[in-house]
Amino acid sequence: MRWARFEHEGSVKLGKVEDGRIQPVAAQSMQEVIRGEGTEAAEDPVAVEEVRTLSPLRPDKIVAVGQNYMDHIREQGNEPPGIPVLFPKFPTNVIGPEEEIRWPKNLTQQVDYEAELAVIIGEGGRCLREEDALEAVFGYTAANDVTARDLQFAEGGQWTRGKAIDTFLPLGPTVVSREEILDPQALPIVCRVNGETLQDSNTKEMVFTVAELVAFVSQSVMLEPGDVILTGTPHGVGVFRDPQVFLQPGDKVEVEVGDFGVLSNPVGKYL
Repeated sequence: MRWARFEHEGSVKLGKVEDGRIQPVAAQSMQEVIRGEGTEAAEDPVAVEEVRTLSPLRPDKIVAVGQNYMDHIREQGNEPPGIPVLFPKFPTNVIGPEEEIRWPKNLTQQVDYEAELAVIIGEGGRCLREEDALEAVFGYTAANDVTARDLQFAEGGQWTRGKAIDTFLPLGPTVVSREEILDPQALPIVCRVNGETLQDSNTKEMVFTVAELVAFVSQSVMLEPGDVILTGTPHGVGVFRDPQVFLQPGDKVEVEVGDFGVLSNPVGKYL
C-alpha cells in the first residue's frame, strides 16, 4: 500500500495511491492511518496529476543518523563509527514536494544536499530488539537531509545548527508500507541537482541496517506512531566533491529512493 497527503480543490486530504490515482480516505493525518483509523474511502478517486502532493506527515520526533554509508565514509577518508551517530531535526524543518528550500543568506553559504531513506514508525515502542525492530515500522519515504556545511563544521561541530534550519527536510512524495519493501537494505538511492546525478548508491552500503537503527534509537527514545528516523546519506555530497557543489537559488534538487516517486524541490530566493 502507498499513501500520500495532498491538496485538492482547496482541501488537504490523505489517500491511497494506486495506478496513477489517489483514493481519499477519512483520516486527517498519517498518524491516524498508522493507528488504523479512518482508512475507509471517503470520496471518489482523483488522478495524481490533479492534486498537489504535500509532505506525507509532520512528525513529532525526527531522529537523524550521520556517517552511516560506507561509500560516504570512504569519500571522507574516515573509519566507520562504532555505534550510530544521532542528531535531531524538527517538525518545522519539514517541507513537501515542490516546496522551496530557503535560508537566510547571511547565515550560510555552503548548503548541501543529502538523499536519504526515511523510516516512518508504526507501532513503535521502547527498548526494541533488533530481530523485532522492523515490525515497529509502518513504512518508508524519501528524504533530503539538507545541510549547511559551514555551520555543521563550525566551532568544533554544530550538527544540529547546520542541519535543523527550517525547510531543510523535504519528505515524500509517498509513504510505501513496510509490506511492500521486502528488504530495506536493497534500495537504490539517487540525488540529482539540475538534472545531473551527484549521488547514486544503494541502501546495502549502510553501516547500520534499518533494524539496527530502530532498535538502537529505541534504547533511549520512546518511538511513537509517525516518528521518523533518517538513515544517513551515501557518497557524492557536494562538500566532498572536487570542485565542491553547493545549492544556489534557482537550483532544482531531486531525490529518488527505490520506486517511491521523485522528491523534487526548487531552491528559492534567500530569506
